[in-house]
Amino acid sequence: MTSPENESHVGRRSLLTGVAGSLAVSAVLPGGIAQAAPAQARPAHADSTAPAAASGRYPSNRPVLEPYGRADPDADLWPRQDNSFILPLELRPRDKARGKVWMRDTYVNCFVVDGRPLYVATGTTRVPGLEAAGPWNDGIFVWVSRSLRGPWRLADTTRIRPGAEKGKVWSPEFVDENRRGRTVVAPWQEYWYDEEFGKRGQAWAPELHYFRGKWYMVACMGDHSRKVGSFMLVSEGGVEGPYRLIEGNHEKPFGDSFIGGPKFIEPGAYHHIDGSLYSEGDQAWLVLHNDLYAKFRPDMEDIVTTTNLPTFRQTRYSPEPYLEGAYVFKHGGKYYLLQAAWDRTSIDPYGSPRYAYDTAGDGRVQYQYDTVVAVSDSFEGPYSQRWTAGVAVGHNNFFVDSGGDLWGTFFLNPNFGHWSDPSRLADAAVPGVVRLEWTGPKGNRLYVRRPDGSRTVSG
Repeated sequence: MTSPENESHVGRRSLLTGVAGSLAVSAVLPGGIAQAAPAQARPAHADSTAPAAASGRYPSNRPVLEPYGRADPDADLWPRQDNSFILPLELRPRDKARGKVWMRDTYVNCFVVDGRPLYVATGTTRVPGLEAAGPWNDGIFVWVSRSLRGPWRLADTTRIRPGAEKGKVWSPEFVDENRRGRTVVAPWQEYWYDEEFGKRGQAWAPELHYFRGKWYMVACMGDHSRKVGSFMLVSEGGVEGPYRLIEGNHEKPFGDSFIGGPKFIEPGAYHHIDGSLYSEGDQAWLVLHNDLYAKFRPDMEDIVTTTNLPTFRQTRYSPEPYLEGAYVFKHGGKYYLLQAAWDRTSIDPYGSPRYAYDTAGDGRVQYQYDTVVAVSDSFEGPYSQRWTAGVAVGHNNFFVDSGGDLWGTFFLNPNFGHWSDPSRLADAAVPGVVRLEWTGPKGNRLYVRRPDGSRTVSG
């Protein structure tokens, strides 16, 4: 549900030998991340941060790490049993052997529709028989619920496509639904084939937004697609669709093409990925990785500026590593810019572990896929120095539940680092949510909710 401030909607990838012991976190991780309790067990807003805010007590800001760019791997910032759970999403036939949905880029939000809270969940999923969501997947699924703790049901798409897999709201498979004046799948989004990969084309990182009484889906065609980049769909019905492609994406993704991505991407095919939508009042903006934005036209059929998009004013690292998953969230009158960054571990000259949002290099090992956040008084910036808001929760979004409490999503990246270890893969790629905390109007930081001992009087 979108408030005038979008703040929110009720009231958007192996650890070094010897480093693991220095963290002392093994005791707080899965089985540290729990499945959700039954829906009637307790309201989603139990243990709210509101009493602390009302009494003038807020969590303290964590110390600033020097030099700028150092990562904070502290156990307090991890999802744990006491602050997080895995959403009990309705299983599709493909999910039953695993017992939970395989998901990357988990997205969850809460909107008021017809006077009632409606929770939505989506993310990047894979097809049976593939270990990842590539070189192809079969589109975008949506789940809905009246409570964060469920029951979560697949969106009822059976009246739109009788006999098709329930909950699938868009796919390159739907190209036969194109009609004159109504494009569902553009030519650049269709499946294609080559000798190296066979079938190619996948949808990544979807986000679902309810804006001015309509449902919008922002997503990305991934690295194996004809063109790689972000696009937007609009529903002609309810949350279940049917969805069509907006006019501005009939020929290409948003923004300019540039050299990027893996070597197998054809020249001119790579555009900016991980698109997100930010709305405030009756206006909306596109947010692209890792620093671009553009205002949507009033009719929401394209962005106002289609080339040479403006950039957020950020306090960059030096050197600036690869960042992705940009998402803007407004809370307490401030704008928070979220981005996903790899914490790369190495050994410093004194033999101690070093954690930093570095560029790739010899001796630097991908450890955790974190969320880094910066704050600003305005949407465009300038944004403050970034801080580690959560360990292993990268490529996520922040949202507010129907009780006014803050949450973030996570999926625990199985591609590299800590969660790629075979002993942990069963706990990775999950639709997780974690409680957040705000450090108040003086601190102006958001973190994964830490133990209550971190609270101090701060205004």
